[in-house]
Amino acid sequence: MMRWRLIVSVALLVAAAPLCAQPVAAQPPLNWSALSPQQQQLLGSMHDQWDTLPPNRQQALANGASRWASMTPAQQSSARQRFQSFQRMPPEQRALIRRRWQQFQRLSPQQRAEIRQNFNAFSRLPPAQRMQLRQRWLNASPAERQSMLQRMRQQRGMRPQGPMFRPGGGGHFAHGPH
Repeated sequence: MMRWRLIVSVALLVAAAPLCAQPVAAQPPLNWSALSPQQQQLLGSMHDQWDTLPPNRQQALANGASRWASMTPAQQSSARQRFQSFQRMPPEQRALIRRRWQQFQRLSPQQRAEIRQNFNAFSRLPPAQRMQLRQRWLNASPAERQSMLQRMRQQRGMRPQGPMFRPGGGGHFAHGPH
């Protein structure tokens, strides 16, 4: 259960981050000297290879350094712990999280909002109820899972959409098309 929570936490940390991806071809390289002193300090280990990075990666790192600098010490500590936990995961599990993040990014804003709303509602449940729902989901067939999703959407007044969970995916959340 703790591992599942960790996976979801890492995925949501990434999902909660401001979207900084821009079209790759449209971005010019970002000169190291254009970074603020604070960004340069945070990204100091990247200085020697900065000019070899793709422009979209430079921009993402610069945005990440700005976001990090704006966090409270408690937020930084929490993010650091989640990152360290992510680093300790097996490579296959990290790759799975990255793929799911990419799938999540391909969803419409409405679908992403629905996923965040569902996660927040699930997180507010008592631990025993979360465990019970998780077990029910894991034991359900793909058809039963789709039925569960449709009932949930109807209860919340949401219009039906395509599958946002991979049928037969062993209970793993799958964002978007495959």
